Amino acid sequence: MIHLIYGTDREKVRATLQKLIAKEKNVLRITDVHTRADIQVALGGSGLFGEKKTVVLDGVWGKEEMRVFLKEALQLLPKEENVILVEGALDAASKKILDKCADIIEKFDLPKQKVETTIFALANALQKGDKKNLWIGLQKEFARGAVPEAVHGVLFWAAKQQHLKAPNERSARLVATLAELPHESRRRGVELEYTLEHFALSIV
Repeated sequence: MIHLIYGTDREKVRATLQKLIAKEKNVLRITDVHTRADIQVALGGSGLFGEKKTVVLDGVWGKEEMRVFLKEALQLLPKEENVILVEGALDAASKKILDKCADIIEKFDLPKQKVETTIFALANALQKGDKKNLWIGLQKEFARGAVPEAVHGVLFWAAKQQHLKAPNERSARLVATLAELPHESRRRGVELEYTLEHFALSIV
């Protein structure tokens, strides 16, 4: 079964995902920092000891190499396989493809004004290297209960967009740093919220 959860309301998307995987004992998460080979392994049969597993494909559709592979792989996926696709906003072409593949589709969108306030304020501050407004934006988001993973997703998206439009040493460093932040947070045993705050104060 393929379960698609997507939309601009990242908090609801993440909350829905957490409810789903909380019931599962064996969850394998693949993100856009993984490779096509990682997806192939993840989708290739049962778990290590033959137990049922749930594969979470988190934000991988936006990566061209992954998307090309998934277009075919998802259509051929056996019904007994349990896959959860997690994405932000999707373009019309992607929606058309995933509508045909997914058994369950849940969409959560923010009101237009809130999307602009949340995404573009943080994105602009990051892209301009504006530490003060990035810090203030983060504090506002966390104060209203924003999920740190969702905030990280916005910043990572903004960094990737900037790098695609005008690649340079700074944009490449931002993408690499943000890709590593969740892993760094787990290794150090520090909550992602505080790791993001430290990142905001250290960007150049």
